[in-house]
Amino acid sequence: MKHVDIYTDGACSNNPGKGGWAAILIYNGKEKVISGGYPETTNNRMELFAIINALMQLKEPCEVTIYSDSAYSLDPFLKGWINGWIEKNWKTAGKEPVKNVDLWKALLLETQKHVVSFVKVKGHADNAYNNRCDELAKHEITLLDKSND
Repeated sequence: MKHVDIYTDGACSNNPGKGGWAAILIYNGKEKVISGGYPETTNNRMELFAIINALMQLKEPCEVTIYSDSAYSLDPFLKGWINGWIEKNWKTAGKEPVKNVDLWKALLLETQKHVVSFVKVKGHADNAYNNRCDELAKHEITLLDKSND
């Protein structure tokens, strides 16, 4: 099974506001960079969207390691919360509806196609790929700003 490393990040100008997302997929020493933006969104949605879009790039089942600085995106998997949400029909431990459930369901669907592990990296630190994703996501916001001029 092929192994792919994926680095992701999302950004938002105001929250909610204009948002951007980015991912870098690395396989066999080769990089594929993807990014995009939305005129009205939230940072959390952009974080999830980056991971979903990265996984959607894979054309066959792979062993995947996803690196992100987003506790929002990773903790549900790393701490097992997502299983509780599913058992409780997408409700939190506090019986509130899970926010961004549409994206959580899409992400869950994509993760089930692969063998996925998640690694939390420190944001805005010494991880070059995480920093690049952050720059790319922010760049998508500037592109949205320019399109409104």
